[in-house]
Amino acid sequence: MASHKTQEPVITSVTDLPTSEAKWVTLKKVSYLDQTGKARTWEVASRKTRAASAGVDAVAMGNILLHPARPPATVVVIQYRPPLDAYTVEWPAGLIDEGETAEQAAVREFKEETGYACEVVSVSPVQAADPGLSSANMQLVMVEVKLGEDEELPAQRLDDGEHIQRVVVPLAELYERLVEWSNQERMIVAAKLFHFAAGMEFARTKGKEYGL
Repeated sequence: MASHKTQEPVITSVTDLPTSEAKWVTLKKVSYLDQTGKARTWEVASRKTRAASAGVDAVAMGNILLHPARPPATVVVIQYRPPLDAYTVEWPAGLIDEGETAEQAAVREFKEETGYACEVVSVSPVQAADPGLSSANMQLVMVEVKLGEDEELPAQRLDDGEHIQRVVVPLAELYERLVEWSNQERMIVAAKLFHFAAGMEFARTKGKEYGL
């Protein structure tokens, strides 16, 4: 059961973390020969939790909410992220558990974070999450939610320490809303969500010019 929010989050200290104490990530030094044969090194952050059965760290759930009387929408989640000391606007996402497929993890995580039951529409190939820094990878699972006439936000199933706000945004307004959030203090939009919205906006405004 998630605890109730009583204050804004505050970072009280930042210290170096010994690898032996890290639960989720570790730092590694990669030594390699580049395209000219020169020896080089690279610092890499790696997850320690990748499910061997899936070979993938995480899923993000692109989602479309279909209502019988309203335009198509999507639900985004807003939560505090300590690495940024800011609130992020994201699509729901989560780690894949051992023994799960990406599809199974997506349905489970989407239900936990949003309360909605969903149907999987498509699953992307494995994608790099932040290739210049990390070996972390993910898959984008597009899901669909069919709403009833008088659908209300269902109850979430959050873990202790999770404080996730849900916002339903019409797809036609997504790009504009993300830009507005980006201009607010202590707010930042997740790249994968903004890229999706920017792609839709590009197709809308420049599609004919480029034959899309």
